Amino acid sequence: MNINWYPGHMVKAKRLMKENLRLVDFIIELLDARAPRSSTNPDFERLYANKTRLIVLTKSDFADETITEEWIYFLKRQGHPAIEVNCLDNRSVNRAKSWVNSFCEEKRQEYKRKKGINKTIRAMVVGIPNVGKSTFINALSGGRRAKVGDRPGVTRGKQWIGVNPYFELLDTPGVLWPKLDDRQVAFNLSYIGSIRDEIIDFEQLAIKFIDTMMTMYPDSISKYYDLGDIDKPSIEILYYICERRGWLKAGGELNIEMGAKQIIRDFQQGKLGRISLEKPTK
Repeated sequence: MNINWYPGHMVKAKRLMKENLRLVDFIIELLDARAPRSSTNPDFERLYANKTRLIVLTKSDFADETITEEWIYFLKRQGHPAIEVNCLDNRSVNRAKSWVNSFCEEKRQEYKRKKGINKTIRAMVVGIPNVGKSTFINALSGGRRAKVGDRPGVTRGKQWIGVNPYFELLDTPGVLWPKLDDRQVAFNLSYIGSIRDEIIDFEQLAIKFIDTMMTMYPDSISKYYDLGDIDKPSIEILYYICERRGWLKAGGELNIEMGAKQIIRDFQQGKLGRISLEKPTK
């Protein structure tokens, strides 16, 4: 299965981000806590080379806590201030808000010392599609001011959002890179919902996902789908799950496509438990 998705609006978005780079004081890059490496756009490293980047691991309530801690430690050692956030938890949001505001205030005081002005600090929020940028901005700003969706491609243009009188955020569209050469990265991006559904072969994706889960988190997938001690190839496990769940077409035939999509949705919604798809390199 070949997975690549780089529509025209992403080319335009990348150009827009580059043009607006001079307007911002630092970058807030959002990564999916379940797959921080796969959700890192390699183009961002070059684009924002001269800007300080804060890293926020989103959807941390869906990721393995121990592995998320390892990622935070790893990113800090790489020179990137990092924090994890669950935007549906007020305490987590408040920690992230305090962390970002503290960094913003440092920047503001720096300008005041050097130039004697109370400058409004601006940050650009970047990330791949469906990583939770708009949800994070809304949580930070205390209101639903940015468009939110559960599918990639909701935000198409830039949006400035005021957090306080001296702090503004620039919301940007989710951007991938032109070619997903690493097949595992492409699979991971599909698992977390960063690739548009229309280009995905869900049966093949679900088979690959089941194979991954049976290796990494066999107890989680076995418990949720009541697999017991089943020892079969992933394709047969997919059919077995469809049969057990009653995912059928009219006439009683197994609805494999619907079942495959639902398995991926179950993962995306955290129903299989707290799962991380990759660990940091030691």
